[in-house]
Amino acid sequence: MLHRIFLAIKLQKGMKEQLLAYREKWPELPARWAKQENLHLTLAFYGNASDQELEEIKQKVREVASKHKPFSLKLSKIVYGPSVSQARMLWAVGDTTQELASLQQELAVALERVEEREFSLHLTLARFNEWEFKKINPEERPEVNEDISFEITVHSVDIMESKPRRGGAEYSVVESCKLSAGRRIENS
Repeated sequence: MLHRIFLAIKLQKGMKEQLLAYREKWPELPARWAKQENLHLTLAFYGNASDQELEEIKQKVREVASKHKPFSLKLSKIVYGPSVSQARMLWAVGDTTQELASLQQELAVALERVEEREFSLHLTLARFNEWEFKKINPEERPEVNEDISFEITVHSVDIMESKPRRGGAEYSVVESCKLSAGRRIENS
């Protein structure tokens, strides 16, 4: 059986609710807002994996996660993504910290999924109906450059599976791999 796999950082429920409340600010945008349970920060996309490959992915992610300590991230703005001129989504963005860059790069190397483009910390809040969005005169599009302040403490990397469903993909956690560098393991 094939599994569509990616690696992500999950958000706390209260933060998800607060971020999705921004849909009230831009009701005129022809957008499909993310479901609360699907909000996440993608670290690496793997693609289709067999059952055996999924077991190998789990082992590699556990290994990388065990070498990293928990760390914090900040989301600081809501903007058009991937850019104002090529807007297809609404993103919550923040600066990529050294800890995040190191974790993301090590995961990409371990999974042999290194991308040419530089990693960018972003969370997709909504996707536009591109045809409807393009019909809006660029001068009449709402200004989207909202300062926000959300801090995320990253304790784990989630191996996620994406299943296509009517009305959008459904995501589920296959395994959550704790960041555990420097922790003493107690003998029981």
